[in-house]
Amino acid sequence: MAYRTIIFDFDGTLADTLEETRRIYNQLAVEYSLREVQAEELPELRKFSLLELLDHLDIPKRRVPTLLSRGTSMMRSDITRLALIPGIGEVIPAMRARAKSFGVLTSNAEENVDLFLKAHGLRDHFDFISSTSRLTGKSGHLRAIRKTFSLHAEEMLYVGDEIRDIKASKKAGIAVAAVTWGFNSADSLAAESPEHLLHHPDELLSLVPEEA
Repeated sequence: MAYRTIIFDFDGTLADTLEETRRIYNQLAVEYSLREVQAEELPELRKFSLLELLDHLDIPKRRVPTLLSRGTSMMRSDITRLALIPGIGEVIPAMRARAKSFGVLTSNAEENVDLFLKAHGLRDHFDFISSTSRLTGKSGHLRAIRKTFSLHAEEMLYVGDEIRDIKASKKAGIAVAAVTWGFNSADSLAAESPEHLLHHPDELLSLVPEEA
């Protein structure tokens, strides 16, 4: 398939935010009387879907919007010092030269993504940044992006690192490339049958034709 519009998730896909997210969550956990997450727990947590993770950590669903909003705000002060996923900085310009359009769809804040991409010299490669305030709201945003830019679903590809990214893409009728360098484990991603399962950023190049 000749994918011409590539849309990326942000946290764990472009930006190495896992440890920063854990740090911020633990700060909020103290305030909201939630269980903190230790670094050694992460390999086990990577197996869980979003709902399984919330259940495992005993996080009430009603708390999620507040935790997400406050967490993204807290991340802003340090966003420019966070690292790119190793190898992604070299792949993005090469992919963009082959693609018709590039975008980001994230549950992080648009301002955070903008600041991060500018800090790493990548902002000019992206045509748009879209944010959803709901952890499970990406499917509707993917459909909205398709309509807004008059795109063909079969030419679109969403690139994400979580089970929920795969589910959202399938619900929106858009192909998904699941990347194993982010939050969810390779096995848990593979179990959701994404169109593509990638283990290194270099593999993204094979999904975009030389002449788009």
